[in-house]
Amino acid sequence: MNYWLIFLTGLTTGGLSCLAVQGGLLAATLANTAEKKDITHNALPTVIFLVTKLMAYTILGAFLGYFGSVFKLTREVQIIFQAAAAIIMLGLAGNMLNLHPVFRYFVIQPPRWVGKLLRSQTKSHSFFAPALLGTFTIFIPCPVTQAMEILAISSANPMVGSLIMASFILGTGPLFLAVGWITTKLSETFRERFFKVAAVLVIFIALTSLNGALVLAGSKYSLNNWVWAFKSTFLAQANRPSGQEITINVSSRGYSPANFSVKAGRVVTLDLITQNSRSCANDFNIPGLGVRKILPPTGITQVVFTPSKRGPLAFTCGMGMFTGTIDVQ
Repeated sequence: MNYWLIFLTGLTTGGLSCLAVQGGLLAATLANTAEKKDITHNALPTVIFLVTKLMAYTILGAFLGYFGSVFKLTREVQIIFQAAAAIIMLGLAGNMLNLHPVFRYFVIQPPRWVGKLLRSQTKSHSFFAPALLGTFTIFIPCPVTQAMEILAISSANPMVGSLIMASFILGTGPLFLAVGWITTKLSETFRERFFKVAAVLVIFIALTSLNGALVLAGSKYSLNNWVWAFKSTFLAQANRPSGQEITINVSSRGYSPANFSVKAGRVVTLDLITQNSRSCANDFNIPGLGVRKILPPTGITQVVFTPSKRGPLAFTCGMGMFTGTIDVQ
């Protein structure tokens, strides 16, 4: 999982998208809890708002990841769920771009009681008001936040889900601190331009998720197979490891080496080494062979198989995000 990309999404377009949805409520709350001439005093309610918001979304991300894991009964279910998540994210992007009215049905609307409660808190002079507002923003997510929530569900992992949401909310923080209470003064044209950029980032994440589903399905149409074919045809592979016993280091960044060659018809042994690794890379899969191993955070796990067909054989994490290719010769 590329948490830096998620953080960048929050830092740029995601932050402004959230401001467009939540900024008015925050501005009204700040007007009642801070003195306009006291900059330090003005900043404190915003900090309280952001801290409680981060806590709420981190917990929500863990819950969404756990929720996704409940439905992770088989690899087939995971593939369907991840592909559906990608389609929903594409629908949200379509709504952000105003492509067609039908895309508005992809946007989750908050319950009416939440709106009434939050509006009542904007009239409060207590510092408790920003804390409550930050917590209840989980019920009024902007379109980009909704896309991140879908991604957290598709991770099917509570820890990964919480990291996804925490990375995104941390990214939105600086923009809230900088322009929180003046968000209502931003021009509509400026917002629309940023929504378009946000939609592009959401589309990229959605396509990455969809490609991950194809990898998990062992599809020959995945981007990984196209990259493998290009490298095999046009690029030299002189430094690629080869042999029937390969050691793979598993980390939060994926697998190393991610490409190597073996001989068909002979036993292959993979030694998977983890060292304080707790990402989705610990869910090791070779879809083409039906192999799946859940790796411990630290230790060595062996995977033994005998490939019968020549050609590319993909291996991947449980989300199809971290991948590699075994070239069976």
